[in-house]
Amino acid sequence: MKTVDNGLVTRFLLVVLLLFIPLFSSQIIAQTLIKGAVFEQKNNATLEPLVGASVRWANAKNGVLTDTEGNFSIAKQPENHELIVSFVGYKTDTLMVHSMGFVKVILETAGQLGEITVTSSPTNIDRLNPIQTEFINTKTLAKAACCNLSESFETNASVSVSYADAITGSKQIQMLGLSGNYVQTNVENIPNVRGLATTFGLNYVPGTWISSIDVSKGASSVVNGYESMTGGLNVELQKPDDSDKLYVNTYVNSFGRGELNINTARKLNDKWSVGLLTHGSGQSISIDQNNDTFRDMPLFGLATALNRWKYQSDRMMAQFGIKGLYENRTGGQNAADFVNKPYYEFANRTKRVEAFAKIAALFPEKPYKGLGFIMNTSVHDANAYFGLTSRSYTGLQKTFYSNLIYQNIIDNTNHTYKIGASFIADSYRESYLDSAFHRNEIVPGVFGEYTYVIPEKFTLVLGGRMDFHNLYGNRFTPRIHAKYDLSSNTHLRASVGKGWRMPNAIAENFAMLVNSRQLLVLDQIRPEESWNYGASLSHDFKVGTRNANLTLDYYRTDFNNQLIVDMESAYYIKFYNQKGKSFSNSFQAELNYSPIKRMDVKLAYRLFDVKNDIVTNSGELALLPKMFVNRDRILVNVGYATKFDKWKFDLTWQWNGKRRIPDTSHEHVHSIDSEPVYAPAFSNINAQVTRGFYRWELYVGGENLTGFRQNNPIMSASSPFSKHFDASMVWGPITGRMVYVGMRWKIPSKV
Repeated sequence: MKTVDNGLVTRFLLVVLLLFIPLFSSQIIAQTLIKGAVFEQKNNATLEPLVGASVRWANAKNGVLTDTEGNFSIAKQPENHELIVSFVGYKTDTLMVHSMGFVKVILETAGQLGEITVTSSPTNIDRLNPIQTEFINTKTLAKAACCNLSESFETNASVSVSYADAITGSKQIQMLGLSGNYVQTNVENIPNVRGLATTFGLNYVPGTWISSIDVSKGASSVVNGYESMTGGLNVELQKPDDSDKLYVNTYVNSFGRGELNINTARKLNDKWSVGLLTHGSGQSISIDQNNDTFRDMPLFGLATALNRWKYQSDRMMAQFGIKGLYENRTGGQNAADFVNKPYYEFANRTKRVEAFAKIAALFPEKPYKGLGFIMNTSVHDANAYFGLTSRSYTGLQKTFYSNLIYQNIIDNTNHTYKIGASFIADSYRESYLDSAFHRNEIVPGVFGEYTYVIPEKFTLVLGGRMDFHNLYGNRFTPRIHAKYDLSSNTHLRASVGKGWRMPNAIAENFAMLVNSRQLLVLDQIRPEESWNYGASLSHDFKVGTRNANLTLDYYRTDFNNQLIVDMESAYYIKFYNQKGKSFSNSFQAELNYSPIKRMDVKLAYRLFDVKNDIVTNSGELALLPKMFVNRDRILVNVGYATKFDKWKFDLTWQWNGKRRIPDTSHEHVHSIDSEPVYAPAFSNINAQVTRGFYRWELYVGGENLTGFRQNNPIMSASSPFSKHFDASMVWGPITGRMVYVGMRWKIPSKV
């Protein structure tokens, strides 16, 4: 075990001291000031300011009014996203706002007012953020059952989710054609699904806990760390001061899976509030639709709870909480069917505990200036075996994370900056069969980010961070983001940035363990490192009187080093550092349109070109399409709601193009001239109907309504201990048509 370089730590502490001693004497807060103006459009197309228009956040009781020139300034907390602008006699407008910038709002006259109408762009792309960011709110999440984070992207074109294998039930996401390992997944700006949690971590964030998800493409802000290589997910959870007093959600499906979620929140007084989020779920029935003696999905029992507290006053805000989780899952063959016979069984037990704290001092007279501190610690303990108890895996990860962020302006709010220091320590203890993988990572770092804004025209963000890794040395991470407003409705974004991370070969490739092939780690694994370049164009327009939006984006990721998982052999799975090229090209076109009142339509097409060099048996390099990544994808989502949301209907159709799979036929010898083998294209349909009642609603839906299934996803299922057994070659749905029913019931906080 390597010891920490005392000189390195001393230099880091000196840098932090020099940065922050002058700042502690200043007045500090953790808010962002949003400025803007509200106008009405006259018949001659001129704009006139609206005086006294109301501007407030969707989750806030109070707001501000525009002045005599239509201008306003409003403080933004991290959980504030939906800005509501209203004025008597005009249609209310709702905007997605995530970052600092000037907001220009033009309200339309309402004509004869019947029911209250809320208008907005049909897409949830953040108009102000120079980083392309899509906002998924609770309304979007409710379009599907959304039992956990892995099921929150059913109607999203940028993120796709699939099972990693046919036994463990592990799910993986993809963004820009690459694994979710390269997507920094945070929960309330705290790194969460990383390290050993990448195996099942997407299942460990219940959907009923989520209030919103920010999906950003390309390299993220340096403020959040160095691990973002293709994008970022930031999940905001329900807050105790603006949640329902009681929220209950139940769910059961035709495969025997059931869930119960109970959220409670209470305001103790005008400053203190407390919330308790609980979740229990389980799969109790063995399903084997193709009669290969293997369960199509594992049996499991999961229980998790989060207790959080919040203190809010005019001058201070603090949040802290603790979360615990326990899960048991069992897959493979059913022991009852193999009395006195050997059978293949998978079992995994996970225990996880984490605690967090956030502190900020608030000074409303200077909302552009602030200092915030975030701290989190977690312990993740996992034990599993594959086939036989002798083929066991154990993993223990202990993590401590902290981030200190100071922000201020230079002269005026057109020039802002953030500087700060972060610290992350990871202790890994892993073992598989007779091999042990232990390491301790200690990574202090400092960062800075400067933002220049020309209101309503241009935004430039220049960021960089230096991290001091005890094992892999000092590493500099630069990132640049820019946004140019071609008009008030057309926005061009561009970004370039570097990212790096240390892979965990076993935890991130659990699917590789459910086969008979031997694992070979051929190199000393080094950190993965890549550059990401991208551009996007977003245009809001009208078709007649109805709103529409078209978004086009292109991103490229070039790896300097990547951990290559080589499955091109029937007998071995090889892990080695990148020997040649590895890159990803991603293009996406998305149209959002509201053809009639209360109907939203999404049409999206995505194209991937993802390739990496594989070392052939002769030692030559063969540039092959990335395995299990489909080249094309089409998504169509249609949602319609009747008046007052009494009935809601949602339908999603996806077409997934062909994808390369490894050629593992036993007579095959992989060479540079080998022809790629592809899995066929397929499509599926998901649908849901929701009936709303007073304080509760009933929903009924179905998934994979086309009934498409991959034939025989487990190779040699009849001989699970033979050299031909393989359950890791999954490229399509494992289970067929599924229907579900659920209920949501709530008591609002005002009752």
